[in-house]
Amino acid sequence: MRFRIFAYLFLPVALLSFRSSQNTFQMGEEYNYRVKYGILTIGSANVGVDTRTYQVNGLPCYKIHILGRTEGITDLFRVRNTYTTYMDTLNYLPQKFEYSARENNYKRDQVLYFDHHKNVVVKKEKESVDTYNVPDNIHDVISGYYSLRHVDFSQFSMGQTYSAPLFFDDEFYRFKVRYGGKSTIKTRFGKVNVLKLNPVLPDNKLFKGEDAIRVWVSDDRNRVPVKIEVDFSFGTIVMEMRKYKKNLFPFNWME
Repeated sequence: MRFRIFAYLFLPVALLSFRSSQNTFQMGEEYNYRVKYGILTIGSANVGVDTRTYQVNGLPCYKIHILGRTEGITDLFRVRNTYTTYMDTLNYLPQKFEYSARENNYKRDQVLYFDHHKNVVVKKEKESVDTYNVPDNIHDVISGYYSLRHVDFSQFSMGQTYSAPLFFDDEFYRFKVRYGGKSTIKTRFGKVNVLKLNPVLPDNKLFKGEDAIRVWVSDDRNRVPVKIEVDFSFGTIVMEMRKYKKNLFPFNWME
């Protein structure tokens, strides 16, 4: 459950593999999000792309990482969870995924190796090695996010739903997302035009309702989440962009 609660904050953007040919990010890009529960800041998330590529499975890969940590009063629990993917630069498919959890005295580390020719994922955790059969073009949590940023939203119609395969927490999911239209929201940088996405969730005890996750993605060539709301069973968590740097395209902030 520890793994799921913190990782699910990033699942809203780990969805699709339908891509346009135009890139939406570059090496060195970085975004920082504040995580709030009511008026309290309870954590932060940092999402970044390394400044160079790495060779994995004989392919050049982007190294992309997410660091989730507690802040403020919740830092008494001292959470430092990191997620790292090595995603190939051609097809944006994961070749390797690393997860490290540090939550007080709780520790967990695992590595996933993706073989897209054999359609298997090999998980190594402690002394255990497990192999999972998966469908074509399977994603991890982070590679799914970056694939989502390449979706050509001009082809979406209101209420239309897409799905894609995702491997997460030792399980395969057919994850779905529903397009909710265009709007404008206020941020700390100014107002910005956005697209609303609603991941469609299966019945579970962790989230509150089928549309418990709401994502507002910038309606520009960056296609990056500027705000996320997640309705958990214990209340609503809000993530808002706090800082950004080296984005490929300028944001169109409005007064």
